[in-house]
Amino acid sequence: MKIVADRDIPFLKGVFEPFAEVVYLDGKSISRADVQDADALIVRTRTRCNAGLLDGTSVGFIATATIGTDHIDLDYCRSHGIGVANAEGCNARGVLQWVGAVLVKWLGMKGLKPSDLRIGVVGVGHVGSLVSSYADAWGFKVLCCDPPREEREHLGFVSIEELLANSDIVTFHTPLDSTTYHLADSKLLPYGDRLFVINASRGEVVDTEALLASGAECAIDVWEHEPEIDRRLLSKALVATPHIAGYSLQGKANAAAMAVAAVAGHFGLPLGGWYPEGVEHVEPRIISWDSLCGTIGRHYDIDAESARLKARPEEFESMRNGYAYRNEYF
Repeated sequence: MKIVADRDIPFLKGVFEPFAEVVYLDGKSISRADVQDADALIVRTRTRCNAGLLDGTSVGFIATATIGTDHIDLDYCRSHGIGVANAEGCNARGVLQWVGAVLVKWLGMKGLKPSDLRIGVVGVGHVGSLVSSYADAWGFKVLCCDPPREEREHLGFVSIEELLANSDIVTFHTPLDSTTYHLADSKLLPYGDRLFVINASRGEVVDTEALLASGAECAIDVWEHEPEIDRRLLSKALVATPHIAGYSLQGKANAAAMAVAAVAGHFGLPLGGWYPEGVEHVEPRIISWDSLCGTIGRHYDIDAESARLKARPEEFESMRNGYAYRNEYF
């Protein structure tokens, strides 16, 4: 069998070679010719898996080492019998700790404490659930918005309009689909003078023009039209990072392991339980706000990272691909 894989997925090289021909390519440049005779693809968000790539090929399975699937045409894959697996929740704690660093920075600048503020969490899946529970433990008043979950589970979540009207901070953790594209649009405008917007989901969830017009303060990890960055938003953002909120060592190991398990399971390869060697397991634990404030800077210098992107935005893609993964610690 033949596997085509994104060369920037860590830990992958050497895993499948005993069982398959493996070709590693730049994810953004993978073409139909490259996958013509491939049985499986292992990708990240930079590979658009649609008819343009897949028509007339032998691809039967796609594993993405990401939580999102907006780069994959799921309807096309279903109609053509192509299996798809993603790495749900793989990097949730990495994103949580990025959000924690952002909150520590912003509250410190404002001289505020969590009990002074209400935080709105939009998208309450793997990441949003973690952010919500930790924000509650840190002392924030928490509002949640997740219309699909609310419709299924009747949890008392609020609408996006109610959340924006009643939050001081709003943080986005929703997937990108037809219902979440520009979810935050002109609805932001009445609240910009008091709202802090955090986006670590997908760039297109927040309308850049509306965010700029609103005047809201913001911290941005994901950008519309990546790897291009709107320079106005870059200048405005308190924190600006190159789509690496979830780039922890443990998150990347989880993603690789989940992709390997999916491909191995589909093709019956003896790789059950594979996990990258040498990655430290970190026991999840709740830490207090005071503990977070006293420790996050030793584990993650978000100011330095933001300064690098602001100084060299044209290097967005190389910063992302060459990122030195940070260790989770709670």
